[in-house]
Amino acid sequence: MKIESPKIQNQDNLPLKNFTDIFYEEDLELEMCQINDALFDNEVLPRARFYKMLFKNCKFNSTDFSKIDITDVIFENCDFSNAKMNSSSIHRVEFKNCKLLGVDLTESSFGNVHFQNTLLNLSGFGNSKLEKVIFQDTSLESSDFYECKFKKVDFTTCNMNSASFEGTSLKGIDISTSSFDSLTVSLSDLQGCKVSSYQAVQFAAILGLVIVD
Repeated sequence: MKIESPKIQNQDNLPLKNFTDIFYEEDLELEMCQINDALFDNEVLPRARFYKMLFKNCKFNSTDFSKIDITDVIFENCDFSNAKMNSSSIHRVEFKNCKLLGVDLTESSFGNVHFQNTLLNLSGFGNSKLEKVIFQDTSLESSDFYECKFKKVDFTTCNMNSASFEGTSLKGIDISTSSFDSLTVSLSDLQGCKVSSYQAVQFAAILGLVIVD
């Protein structure tokens, strides 16, 4: 599946800025710049807006980014563990080698988002809308996709063990290259999901079926 990449002009020549500077600005907006090595833990920064920019090697642990608006942004080697990013708008964004352990992403909108080699264990996506989203080489162990709406979502070679898709239809979703020992999903929501032959046996076992050679 092809998705739109972040549209960032002069990506290699973006001016460097200090992230903490915006904490004292009224509009809490950053655009057309690059942030490196920022340390911004346990802060509150609701309704921030990030446009057309790069973040590298930044730490935002346990920071409140509720209702954040992120468009045309690349995050590389960034840590958002236990951050609050609920009710957010995230479009044309890439997360590369990032850590989003236990992040609250509930009631958010995702469009053309690529999670690559990223840790999303224990993350919450409940009641979110995901359209054209790729999870690639990403760990989603014990993540929660309660009552989400999926449209063109790919899970490619991901760890999905103990993830929950309660109330979320997986029709047309391909999980065949990903792995799990257990998965929470109803039989009706599993209809039309693309699985491998091995996964089909796993689901049969979950349903209590006895397979006879």
